[in-house]
Amino acid sequence: MEVSADSGQSAGAAAASPWDAPGAAGGAGGPGNMAAAAAAAQDELNQLERVFLRLGHAETDEQLQNIISKFLPPVLLKLSSTQEGVRKKVMELLVHLNKRIKSRPKIQLPVETLLVQYQDPSAVSFVTNFTIIYVKMGYPRLPVEKQCELAPTLLTAMEGKPQPQQDSLMHLLIPTLFHMKYPAEPLKAAASPFNLAEKPKTVQLLLDFMLDVLLMPYGLIDWNNPAIINRMYKVYLGDIPLKTKEGSVLKPEMKRESVSTRVKLKIVPHLLRSRQAAEMFPANIQVVYDGLFGANTNAKLRSLSLQFVHHICIICPESKIKPLGPMLLNGLTKLINEYKEDSKLLSMAYSAVGKLSSRMPQLFTKDIALVQQFFEALCKEDADTRLAIQEALSMMVGAYTNLEGAQRTLMEVLVASYLIKPEVQVRQVAVKFASTVFPPNHIPSRYLLLLAAGDPREEVHGEAQQVLRTFPAKNEKESSGKQMPSFPEMVHYIQDKASHRMKTPAKYTTGTAALPFNPATFGEIVLYLRMCLAHSAGVVPTSQSLADMQDHAPAIGRYIRNLMSGNHISLSSSSSSKSAETNPVHVYIGLLQQLVTSVGGLPVMYCLLEVVSVYPEKLATRFVDKMDWIKSLMNTNKEEMRELAALFYSVVLSTMSGDELRASLEQLIKMTKDNHSPEVQHGSLLALGFTVGRYLAKGKCRTRELHDIEQPNTAIMPDQEQLIKLTTETIGSFLDSTSPFLVVAACTALGEIGRNGPLPIPSEGPGFTKLQLVESLLARIPSSKETNKMKERAIQTLGYFPVGDADFPHQKLLVQGLMDSVEAKQIELQFTVGEAITSAAVGTSSVAARDVWTVTEEEYIPPSDLKGNDVVPWVLDLILNKHIISPNPHIRQAACIWLLSMVKKLSTHKAIKSHLKDIQSAFVSILSDSDELSQDVASKGLGLIYELGSEEDQQELVTTLVDTLMTGKRAKHEMTGETVVFQGGLSKTPDGQGLSTYKELCSLASDLNQPDLVYKFMNLANHHAMWNSRKGAAFGFNVIAAKAGEQLAPFLPQLLPRLYRYQFDPNLGIRQAMTSIWNALVTDKTMVDKYMKEILEDLICNLTSSLWRIRESSCLALNDLLRGRPLDDIIDKLPEIWEILFRVQDDIKETVRKAADLALKTLSKVCVKMCDPSKGAAGQKTIAVLLPCLLDKGIVSTVAEVRSLSINTLVKISKSAGSMLKPHAPKLIPALLESLSVLEPQVLNYLSLCATEQEKTAMDSARLNAVKSSPMMETINMSLQYLDVSVLGELVPRLYELIKSGVGLGTKGGCASVIVSLTTQCPQDLAPYSGKLMSALLSGLMDRNSVIQKSFAFAMGHLVRTSRDTSTEKLLHKLSSWYMEKEEPVYRTGCALTVHSMGRYSPDVVKSHAKHVLPLAFLGMHEVPDEEKGEKENSTLWTEVWQENVPGTQGGIRLYMQELITITQKALQSQSWKMKAQGAAAMASIAKQTGSLVPPHLGIVLSALLQGLPGRTWAGKEELLKAIASVVSACNAELQKSVPGQPTISDIVQAVLKECRKENLKYKMVALRCAAGVLQATKEDRFQELADIVFPMIKKNSLESMGTGLPKHDEEDGDTREKEVQVESLICAFETLGKAWPRIPETQRCYRQDFCKLMCDHLKLSTWKVQLGVLQAMNAYFKGLLLFDKEHLDPVALTEILLETCSSVTYSLENKSYTSIRTEALSVIELLLTKLQETQQWESLTPESTEHLIRSLSTMASDSRPELQEKAFILKKTLANLD
Repeated sequence: MEVSADSGQSAGAAAASPWDAPGAAGGAGGPGNMAAAAAAAQDELNQLERVFLRLGHAETDEQLQNIISKFLPPVLLKLSSTQEGVRKKVMELLVHLNKRIKSRPKIQLPVETLLVQYQDPSAVSFVTNFTIIYVKMGYPRLPVEKQCELAPTLLTAMEGKPQPQQDSLMHLLIPTLFHMKYPAEPLKAAASPFNLAEKPKTVQLLLDFMLDVLLMPYGLIDWNNPAIINRMYKVYLGDIPLKTKEGSVLKPEMKRESVSTRVKLKIVPHLLRSRQAAEMFPANIQVVYDGLFGANTNAKLRSLSLQFVHHICIICPESKIKPLGPMLLNGLTKLINEYKEDSKLLSMAYSAVGKLSSRMPQLFTKDIALVQQFFEALCKEDADTRLAIQEALSMMVGAYTNLEGAQRTLMEVLVASYLIKPEVQVRQVAVKFASTVFPPNHIPSRYLLLLAAGDPREEVHGEAQQVLRTFPAKNEKESSGKQMPSFPEMVHYIQDKASHRMKTPAKYTTGTAALPFNPATFGEIVLYLRMCLAHSAGVVPTSQSLADMQDHAPAIGRYIRNLMSGNHISLSSSSSSKSAETNPVHVYIGLLQQLVTSVGGLPVMYCLLEVVSVYPEKLATRFVDKMDWIKSLMNTNKEEMRELAALFYSVVLSTMSGDELRASLEQLIKMTKDNHSPEVQHGSLLALGFTVGRYLAKGKCRTRELHDIEQPNTAIMPDQEQLIKLTTETIGSFLDSTSPFLVVAACTALGEIGRNGPLPIPSEGPGFTKLQLVESLLARIPSSKETNKMKERAIQTLGYFPVGDADFPHQKLLVQGLMDSVEAKQIELQFTVGEAITSAAVGTSSVAARDVWTVTEEEYIPPSDLKGNDVVPWVLDLILNKHIISPNPHIRQAACIWLLSMVKKLSTHKAIKSHLKDIQSAFVSILSDSDELSQDVASKGLGLIYELGSEEDQQELVTTLVDTLMTGKRAKHEMTGETVVFQGGLSKTPDGQGLSTYKELCSLASDLNQPDLVYKFMNLANHHAMWNSRKGAAFGFNVIAAKAGEQLAPFLPQLLPRLYRYQFDPNLGIRQAMTSIWNALVTDKTMVDKYMKEILEDLICNLTSSLWRIRESSCLALNDLLRGRPLDDIIDKLPEIWEILFRVQDDIKETVRKAADLALKTLSKVCVKMCDPSKGAAGQKTIAVLLPCLLDKGIVSTVAEVRSLSINTLVKISKSAGSMLKPHAPKLIPALLESLSVLEPQVLNYLSLCATEQEKTAMDSARLNAVKSSPMMETINMSLQYLDVSVLGELVPRLYELIKSGVGLGTKGGCASVIVSLTTQCPQDLAPYSGKLMSALLSGLMDRNSVIQKSFAFAMGHLVRTSRDTSTEKLLHKLSSWYMEKEEPVYRTGCALTVHSMGRYSPDVVKSHAKHVLPLAFLGMHEVPDEEKGEKENSTLWTEVWQENVPGTQGGIRLYMQELITITQKALQSQSWKMKAQGAAAMASIAKQTGSLVPPHLGIVLSALLQGLPGRTWAGKEELLKAIASVVSACNAELQKSVPGQPTISDIVQAVLKECRKENLKYKMVALRCAAGVLQATKEDRFQELADIVFPMIKKNSLESMGTGLPKHDEEDGDTREKEVQVESLICAFETLGKAWPRIPETQRCYRQDFCKLMCDHLKLSTWKVQLGVLQAMNAYFKGLLLFDKEHLDPVALTEILLETCSSVTYSLENKSYTSIRTEALSVIELLLTKLQETQQWESLTPESTEHLIRSLSTMASDSRPELQEKAFILKKTLANLD
């Protein structure tokens, strides 16, 4: 080896000389110089080959570096060569060089020389392009000092070069600038290293480039790092001269200017991303002011600066925004005032002011001028800006809520003036100010809102109305008096404004009248006054429903009486005569009257009626002279209006004297006859009823009063009685009217009369009687013709009869009739029936007898001396024993409602008190009804009953109730023909299903050991809409519920977990009930957080309950509980929850599975959030508890959903947890790797087994790719990033186990992939473990699955980088021995893949072990592919390894000759025939490639080849023979010398001839050719031995090939193949004889005759191919025939030979089919004639032969080939001349 290395060096040295003048042998001019050029090119190629060789020899970095620095520049110049071959060779050399340079980062390149070459103006661009590549590669490798030294050259080199190259040089230059030394004095810039003054273009380039560098995309910068933000500000602002000592020290020339606007535009977006930037004072405000008002700013920068202001307003913390506020506000107002161009900018500025006001209200409070300015702008600006101003003003409102004194007055004036502007937005904002800035009892602002409430635009009046009509909730600070203005004050304020407006154009004219306000405003004012009135009277004001308003009438009445009696402080201190006019009540009535007259409207009419009815004695008198006006109201076209007017009429009328009363009644009766106007009839009917009713009620009172005084004169005047009777009959006559609304009116009127006294008509008999009236009304209730209103009134009226008449004869009939009139689906009506039954049952002592305007239901006490007609016990008995147990559910429901009504209204009645238990069981029996309302009514009833009982009653009631509910005993409803079974579909069965809610409530109470709480629960479980209706609300259950809530509060801790879960119960009833209870009890939303642990315990426990309902509700509750709550306290519970949910996910019931899935998804989200590094220790803890659970239970679960969720969660955790995964990696990575196979569908393995080899490979590759992109692999890769020494120790053994024992394609592929990642991510840390991993991978290299084999080889290729040399050597020995010894293809493929992978990914390792690797590769290159199995790839892989690592094949063989011969010899001695063949091929290759071998190699090679020859024939043995032939022909001269240990020529010939005697025909042919080659080269004479072998062979094959008869058809195939072989063998035989024909007289004498005859015979009979072979042999024969030599003449013999030859050659000459035969025959003739001419032996050519020849040549005169024609002609002529 040493010798060759030295000789190589010297060769290189010799080669150095031509490089001294690079490119000398460039082009060659002119055709004359072509040869010279070719020679020069050859010369260049040789020089390059020598450089290649030297590179190949360089063993150390130092040697390599020396060669590169010497040869790289001249080699690059060779790229300008005109010779394609030279350029190609240079490229080949450069490719080789690049590979070596890139893997050795320390090697220096000749940068300086290359830069000079780069700047050469005459250089071809091809050369400069390649030169800059090496400059770029070499410059960063230089030491820093050298880089600095060359920096100016880089700048100079840039001039005039293409843009990309300039950029490349800039990239090299910029990092260097930092290290350079610059002169201290800027003035001496001339001495600067860069002579920039003279390079203006380059300067520009440099500046632009530096700007780009400054603004490179900073993906990884922490924008909240103060240092970075400081720098950003510094770049933006430059050095701002401060008025400080340091500020003045700064010399002007040292001052940094602020950057250009372009750069500022780049900087501000980054500031917008930073919280820190918003806080840094004063820089932030400086940037804002610079951007808004700087000299060079533009619209874009202004816009960005405004965004920055927004950013500051949102982000900047309280403490830091204080000093900024005023400056920001000034800047913004300045901008708004001065800058008008861009409306978008203005909008941003306005909204910035808004944001600032919400952050710093105190800045704005004093500045009302700003509000005015904005309002003004809102009037003037364009639409887009308006929106922003509107938004800003809305945000500013908050700053002005606490104005006092002059400021408040100023604001009032301001708002008032803008409320009347034409622009709707202005008015809208003004409303906002009016409603928000002033307190709710501030009169002027309320007045402004009232005006706005009449605005034509919905957006204005809607907002104002909403503010006015919602009663403000009590604030802790405000006493209740502050919530609204007081009634008297508000009335007077309105009065002042009204009288003022009447004198101005602001008044509103309608028809004839003028109003102070428009109707909408006026209506709003009146309603608002009514609210103030209610508020002052001490009730909660409402303006929504007239019925609700009427409930408050008695209270308002008291307040009005008070006001009227002068108890209130009079506002006017004037005389009392005036005070009537100014009394607020009178003013209020006046306003109402004015509005009713001109506009009307129900609410207004109601207010007027109310205020008069509550104090008629004083207030009705005002209207005595206005009766006609009231009558006109009774005739309007609205039914409700007429009703109210009729009431009003009756109130006023009742204050008049008897005569007027009579006159009026008569007139009304007359009006009822007016058939033309049903409206008049309607109004009159109602007025009659109301008036008579009032009269009778008054009469009762008077009677009582007189009774007290004991005056005998008590009777009603008979004439009046007569009139009343007439009135009643008149009214009664209308019950048969055809217009329904008159019937309703008649019914109402009769009800009013009957309520206040006995009806003045007979009991029964003919005509209009009480019985007939009752029956007529009862008949209407079930009738489908009647409207609901009619039914309601009829029921009400019926209920009133026993109230006014103690002796009403048909009381029980009437009650029974009401009960029997039940229809389906008439719930509302049943509440009315309940009231009517209750009234009728207690009769005269009913609350219905009171005057609703002056007495409330609660206050009413019936007079003591009443004659009673109470039938409550009878009614109760009827309901309990007949209707509650009815089989018809509608009747049961109705009975339940009646019962509830009675219990509620008659709670103190002794009949009720004594039947509590019966009533309770009645209610309980209804609880199990399927109808929700029935259940609800019953549950409410139970609650009421419980409250009514004494203590022992309560005890008994609870026990019974609990017993009934829990055992489910209940009253059976008798089944009759009419029973409705399963009403409402089949969903509810009559098995107490409906009871489930109450059972749950009961068990809830029992669990608390407080069974009586069940009543409280029932009260809270209210969820029916019915209770919100007017009828339902009357029962006051909301009050009861509130009380129940208070009583349950102490039990909350025990209740909370259960209730929480119940809210998610699948049973709708239970869910609604429990949610109602929850909402009632849990008012504080933090309760859940407070009891989190208890709730969780309960849920975990119930997740595995035996009832599916509970499992499902627990899952759903858990899903809700985990959302958006901090889980720090329950981290320990997480694994338990996961595991249980995993089990529930496989539940038998689908809905439960779905619920579990939902809970798991939420749990997963929450856990992933918890695993964020920002969570610190809690995050670490979460990961620690979660991973084991997910890895051990989750991803290996048999339930697909569980697996996929676990994996997704792991992936997300790995993404969010980052470095926190590190400690868990040793467990996480192997578990995930295993899952790669487990989670693959099993069907893939099956398909893979069934597939063909090719399909299998394709499929497995696809599978492996899928694995690599799977979420598990993603997680693995995430966690690999954070590995280091601390973790590898634990991870590697597990990985080792997994590689050894892992099953499944995915796992194995994943393991390989992990190893590759480890080698790139922590190569140093991995080094100690590489050996272990290597041994694990080794086993997988022989995997039967080619895809796994490839991935393991790939991993191994990376792993050798980090392993110790000894390990690598062991590996290579192992691979080598496998390759040489194992026969199975899988081993050979494994070796090829591994070595190839090493060569590709760890080239330096291969370089250092080249002596082991390359000989193996060389041998591998010659692997003989198996055609069927397509093993072509292996040899390709080996070839690549070889070519990558040697400087050309010849050089490589020379370098590694010793090793190559050793390994090929070993191969030749192998037991495997295949390997022998491969060795032979390799040997042949060595022999061919090296050309002239010299000792001692020649001997070694030949001996090795000859050793392989003996023994039997095997496939591939031919290669040895071919190799021997080529070596001998190449090295003939060397072989002539005798060298010890080198076979002699005769040995070789002997050995080869021995092979020629082998039977195998194909092999024999190769041996013969080899022998011929050897003999031809060495001129040895072994013809005799050859002839002995060949002659018989020729004879045998000739006979066979001329075999008689045609072959049978089916044998044809075999025969043709056999024939081909025979032909081949004949050709070979003749070729061999020709080549081996010796120039030895004795031998020739022996064989010349036979040989000639043999040839001639075969010319006549053989196929054309054989003929051709024969002719070629003939040529050789005659060339070597000694008879033509002067010394060996023998005319006789020659004559005989020529005669034989000529006669047979004619056949060939006349062969028309094959030109090649004619050509070859001609050349034989030509040779003969030439030889004869030379030796002048023409006499040996007999005339006969001549004639033959001439004849044959003549036939060629017409030959298709002109050159043959010509040749034949000349020869013919020659022959002819002989004559």
